[in-house]
Amino acid sequence: MGDLWEAIEKRRSIRKYTDREVSDDLVNHVLEAVKWSPSWANTQCWEVVVVRDPGIKHALAEVVSPKNPATRAVASAPVVLAVCAKLKSSGYYKGTDSTKFGDWFMFDLGLATQNACLTAQDLGLGTVIVGLFDHDRANRLLNVPEGHDCVVLIPLGYPNQTPKTPKRREVAEFTHRDTF
Repeated sequence: MGDLWEAIEKRRSIRKYTDREVSDDLVNHVLEAVKWSPSWANTQCWEVVVVRDPGIKHALAEVVSPKNPATRAVASAPVVLAVCAKLKSSGYYKGTDSTKFGDWFMFDLGLATQNACLTAQDLGLGTVIVGLFDHDRANRLLNVPEGHDCVVLIPLGYPNQTPKTPKRREVAEFTHRDTF
């Protein structure tokens, strides 16, 4: 197993970061990983706002649920990636949703987010995926246009912690053969 397997196995939710800046080159590398994410019919429904401004990061932290342990990470990480979706694009053919699940943007953004987080891990950076926040307020803070929605915030920086490995179910516990 190579570097990919190591990134998958070692990636953790990082909520504390050093003050070390993250170079534009590294951020762009993470964004390249988003670029190559698979998506429904290649719709590439993602838009990413790269937030470095401390005032905007603090304002974003204020829209995160107060009980969310990642609130401080949004304010303190050197970079926050705000991953937004173009709505009614992924999962649609000729303006009509094509599946039981309707808009497919959550699936596509999940793939893009995973690519970003694994790439960050491979580069020695830490991330945490933040989804519990007031999305409408975040949209306003980031000037997200109508027809789009901010779906996830990803604080990004050099880790200042090494979280324990969480318990995982064994493959046999979640795998079914031929039928459920």
